Amino acid sequence: MDDHIINALPDPVILIDGERRIAGSNTATGGLLGTIYKGEDLSLTLRHPDILRAVDAVLDGAETQKDEVSFSHPVTRTFELSVSTIPGSGAALEDARILLVLHDITATRAAENVRSEFIANVSHELRSPLVSLIGFLETLQTSAKDDPHAQERFLAIMADEASRMRALIDDLLSLSKIEANEHNRPQGQVNLEHVLRTVCETLGQKAERKAMTIDVVCKDPVSDIPGDLQELIQVFTNLIDNAVKYGNDNSAVTATLERIDRIPDLGVKGVRVTVRNFGETIAPEHLPRLTERFYRIDKGRSRSVGGTGLGLAIVKHMVNHHRGRLVIESSPENGTLFSVFLRAGNEKPGRTG
Repeated sequence: MDDHIINALPDPVILIDGERRIAGSNTATGGLLGTIYKGEDLSLTLRHPDILRAVDAVLDGAETQKDEVSFSHPVTRTFELSVSTIPGSGAALEDARILLVLHDITATRAAENVRSEFIANVSHELRSPLVSLIGFLETLQTSAKDDPHAQERFLAIMADEASRMRALIDDLLSLSKIEANEHNRPQGQVNLEHVLRTVCETLGQKAERKAMTIDVVCKDPVSDIPGDLQELIQVFTNLIDNAVKYGNDNSAVTATLERIDRIPDLGVKGVRVTVRNFGETIAPEHLPRLTERFYRIDKGRSRSVGGTGLGLAIVKHMVNHHRGRLVIESSPENGTLFSVFLRAGNEKPGRTG
């Protein structure tokens, strides 16, 4: 096989002769395995038992062998292995030439694992309130059917569980919608100060029940920015609502709007909205995972305040949709800060990511 042909292939390819010696390889193989020495036994380069077993089987006359193999160094990567005889290489065993191809499927397997984990989490989150509803219904139909006080108490709990399921389904639909549309840039213009004041007014009563205040501080006059109005309302509703839920009673939540000269990692001018509250400090090991779906630091507390485990995942995707950045910090001195960085109107949006 011509060296120019195999070097043009993106997957690692190794040619093997009838004695299991390396007859050739392409550039991609060197990137995976390092220096390849022509003429040495394959086992000196690849010590993976499944690969050697597949090569030996084909050398013994078996049909094409396919398998899934993993390498753990320097990082774990998964490959689809294909070992076959090269057509026209000769029928005699000593003339046989074998083609070994490794196709990287690490990203595919990772996506499948994420999808499986997501389905398992959704099933678990929906099963808990559903089991409660079924249990209370059975009680209302039997032992509590003639007890009006028990009926009133159980119906109130059932209403809470049904609301929890509805909130979870609403968040799942929001997440699905934004993920499907994340590659398209928002086309509207949004007044961020108006958004923040509207959200704070909406959540004012919830804050008053905890003797908390919500304050909007505009450090700079900010022009309208490119964005989707409903998405940005949801972003700051989720963040400020969380700040109220997890903030200390009799404390203040502050939403600060200001212009900045450089958005982190983007290097363009923009605006920053920082939502700050004072509650239990979030440990550093939790900060990078807060935007994962269903990730909760304290599952019991999150459920008790009505959290679905999807609010910050929705925030992250909506901020990404706006080609912005979300930064989370937490310390006893400064409280917990969620900073949303968004591009200003005169900055060209960059690529997704």
